Amino acid sequence: MASRDQRRKRIERVERLGVGPNFSVRRRALISALGVLLFAIIWSAFDRQVMDRDFLRNEGERRYLRVREIPARRGMILDRNAEPLAVSTPVSTVWGDPRQLVGQPRVVGDLAGALHIDERELMKRLTSKRERAFIYIKRRIGPDETVAVQRVIDEHKLQGLGMESEYRRFYPSGEIFGHVIGFTNVDDRGIEGMELAFDSWLRAEPGKRRVIQDGRHHVVAEVERVKPPRHGRDLTLSIDRRLQFLAYRELKRAVIKHRAVSASAVVLDVRNGEVLAMVNQPAYNPNAKLGGAENTRRNRALTDVMEPGSTVKPLVVAAALEAGLVGPHTPIDTNPGTLRIGRDRVRDIHNYGLLDTTSVITKSSNVGVVKLAMRMDKAALWGLYDGLGFGRPTGIEFPGEVAGRLRPFKNWRLFEHATLAFGYGLSVTPLQLAQAYAVLAADGVKRPVSLLKRQKQPAEERILSADTARKVRAMMETVVSAKGTAKRAAIEGYRVAGKTGTAKKAVRGGYASRRYQAVFAGMAPASRPRFVMVVMVDEPRGKYYYGGLVAAPVFASVMTGALRLFNVPPDDPGESLLLAGTESPK
Repeated sequence: MASRDQRRKRIERVERLGVGPNFSVRRRALISALGVLLFAIIWSAFDRQVMDRDFLRNEGERRYLRVREIPARRGMILDRNAEPLAVSTPVSTVWGDPRQLVGQPRVVGDLAGALHIDERELMKRLTSKRERAFIYIKRRIGPDETVAVQRVIDEHKLQGLGMESEYRRFYPSGEIFGHVIGFTNVDDRGIEGMELAFDSWLRAEPGKRRVIQDGRHHVVAEVERVKPPRHGRDLTLSIDRRLQFLAYRELKRAVIKHRAVSASAVVLDVRNGEVLAMVNQPAYNPNAKLGGAENTRRNRALTDVMEPGSTVKPLVVAAALEAGLVGPHTPIDTNPGTLRIGRDRVRDIHNYGLLDTTSVITKSSNVGVVKLAMRMDKAALWGLYDGLGFGRPTGIEFPGEVAGRLRPFKNWRLFEHATLAFGYGLSVTPLQLAQAYAVLAADGVKRPVSLLKRQKQPAEERILSADTARKVRAMMETVVSAKGTAKRAAIEGYRVAGKTGTAKKAVRGGYASRRYQAVFAGMAPASRPRFVMVVMVDEPRGKYYYGGLVAAPVFASVMTGALRLFNVPPDDPGESLLLAGTESPK
């Protein structure tokens, strides 16, 4: 007890003398510091909960709120009768979290089986991206795969796997329209054909929405729409699906029959320049992965050129008529069946002797048409070819369209002036040749061609007089008669005008001796043409290779269908009745 009193007295004496620690001050300082800290905590809580509530709300939203895309539909592509040719259908896309899936080989195996993909490849992809929280595993899967993946998710109660909605492009007519329409890539961007040419028109813009999602990344509720989706605009083509199918079938049949390398066919509406059918062989299916082999994806009617051969002879005759050098019955001596031009010679298959201008077309005389061309100045012949559109693109707005080849007349050699009269020395696409024939069919007026359905008449440019065009059409009718080279292009009940062409194929260093391009270009009804069609068969390797035997029958079959589908009345009903075994009216 004494010791305790003594200790206390010593402490009081020390405090009076100011020597040693002052515990009272320390106590007050500690209590003050704790008070300040408590006040700061209380003020912080008050500030967060009352004065600045947005902070905590944002922190919570960062864990549960997400901005998701709202899928938008790419515009449809329709034929002229509003039949769908390219549509976008809603499908599912599978995504995953590699961080959660890498350690679950059984899940990866089941998922690979559901998606019909290689299990090792899937595991390799997941392992290579194991630091990421999100990857697409497979995009735009079919209905069966969607059900299978959902079964895997439910069975394993996965949090790192899910599906979201997208649109997938589908082409109902498959390869029949493949070359015209093209296809899109996995991001729904146009890659070929009209899908590429009008991608900005067809393209959709996805919307955005803010959603609440749970720990398994499932959407619980939609909070708001940040941006509405903008669907793509529909595109209406000038193509008629029925006629396209018919042209495709007949062209493919010809390629198989004559064992040809390739072929193209184009049908134009003379009234407004619309393309009603455009088909090629070989074809490809745009629904297939990557759109098929690259060499099958070319729209050869626009991207491949040919030397038109004898199909240009009516154009040369038209130039001579327009210049007043000859008339339909002007005599032209083709004896002895050859013509010397400098050091070279032009030859006919036979010595046709004395012909008139019409017979030069009927018999397809090289000598006769060269004599006509030599009466004209080079500039006159070049001017017609240029006015018809040779040597430059048609402006149809199709990716990859080529211009062909027409050399400036100042650079023509003497023999080149001659060969250009029967279709050698220049190159054109089937569409360019069809556009040139449409000028003859439209009484000398040129109209721009189009793959889109037109709402009004396009601008016109007069190339030939109406009288010249009608006279040449009458001459071309003889080609389809019993005396001409294209008897197989005849159509019962209708007058047909056209011209065959059989050109040797140009190769490096000259022309191949046994490789040909068989061509027929024509129009119907000849009295007032509604349609023009060009058929080109490349390298027929069967029994026949002439345009009148290989290409003309395709023209007849397709043109017959076109006249029927568009209800074009016959322009020779008397002949139709006779062919049907009925007496014609007097």
